[in-house]
Amino acid sequence: MFKEWKVLLSCMLIGSLLPGGSAVAGSASTSKEAVADKKSLSPFVQTLPDGVTWAAYDSGGLGVTGGNTAAQENVYVVHNRSELVQALGGDNAANGANGVPKLIFVQGTINMNVDADNRPLGLEAYAQLAYEEALLAEAAAPTGRTIVKYDEAAYVAAYDPAVYGRKAPAGPLEEARAAAQKKQSANIKINVGSNTTIIGLGKDAKILGGNLMIKSDNVIVRNIEFQDAYDFFPQWDPTDGSSGNWNSQYDSISIIGGTHVWIDHNTFNDGDRPDHTFPLYYGRKFQHHDGAVDITTDSKVKKSSNYITVSYNHFEEHDKTSLIGSSDSATYDANNLRVTMHHNHFEGTGQRVPRVRFGQVHVYNNYYSESTLYAIGVGVSAQVVSEANVFESVSSPVAYYDAALPGSVSDAGSLYLNSGMPVLKGVPNWVPQETYAYKLDPAQAVKAKVLAQAGAGRMAPAGH
Repeated sequence: MFKEWKVLLSCMLIGSLLPGGSAVAGSASTSKEAVADKKSLSPFVQTLPDGVTWAAYDSGGLGVTGGNTAAQENVYVVHNRSELVQALGGDNAANGANGVPKLIFVQGTINMNVDADNRPLGLEAYAQLAYEEALLAEAAAPTGRTIVKYDEAAYVAAYDPAVYGRKAPAGPLEEARAAAQKKQSANIKINVGSNTTIIGLGKDAKILGGNLMIKSDNVIVRNIEFQDAYDFFPQWDPTDGSSGNWNSQYDSISIIGGTHVWIDHNTFNDGDRPDHTFPLYYGRKFQHHDGAVDITTDSKVKKSSNYITVSYNHFEEHDKTSLIGSSDSATYDANNLRVTMHHNHFEGTGQRVPRVRFGQVHVYNNYYSESTLYAIGVGVSAQVVSEANVFESVSSPVAYYDAALPGSVSDAGSLYLNSGMPVLKGVPNWVPQETYAYKLDPAQAVKAKVLAQAGAGRMAPAGH
């Protein structure tokens, strides 16, 4: 049924965005002509030309095309989680391997914390589902283990280091937490296959509480507000840092071994649950969010992400914003993790904008305003080139996380307004001007341009 009505609906919704704002009426054949008229939809179906920034490098002359070549039967308008999963291939577990070109338009708000009938799910519902499943499993094959339902207050009380000691949580409550988290994970992690474009329609497309998983090639995500990828079940790790930390699972977008990916004109925020509102337990923030856009390695197969561009996005009031490379020991990431970040607005972010290991990363024409901890983090073997950025009210524009193989960072033409001055170390082993095509704006023009153009709902043919 979904396949039968989606073409007509596509026509109606997309037609409202054509010049003049009039909807296209008529039969399914008229709908096909309207959707296929990509000149009228050029702001929505734009591709990234070959050789422009890292995402379109080594692309076989094609650039990043996403689902631009999708056949008519693979053009969709989606309104909820079930429709999105169906458009991506029909089986979330297998969709990551679906390389059929597909062009997916998101209309309105899609809440990922819902059941098959689109009814909202939260902490209590996930915990109850996990508890009932565990009871059924124990009844079918008795082990004698104690089964409890996850309870946040009981968990915090049970694993307090002052009582439990500095050791990893174990036992019925930790098992209940992990099982409930697994239930949520299965719902909100959405696998995206190769040759896919996901675009928001109009100015109000939103993905709420979701985590796009991109382990594929040739993917475009544009014009969507990603809000509040909230983990209901943070885990206490007493070995994380000198005092331990609460860790959560989800990013808004996770690129894990993905290649030729373009993330453009999106907004990322935590909605009504920003990081700074969370309480402290054991003296550490009870953290419900991880990254906004993290670019890392598929450690199971040792496949690094490579050729990524993150452009014209607005990152708001988020702590751990963008991690590039997840482990100092992942030496196979060398000569990978090539990322361009340009014309983004990092507003009120805490850290990791970006935080780099190993990668050749180009950070240019971004506007940083009021970063609280640091902006660019330079880790093991990082090769970061910064150009013509604007740092305003940023105490530490650059921070170092040196290891046995320290990273390098250079900067040219950036403005530092009411901000600290960075100490630059090393010489990066690559030169962007000799690598790919891009247009560099003078730093004096960056703030106004980024404020006018970055984020969802402001999409126009992008400059590079």
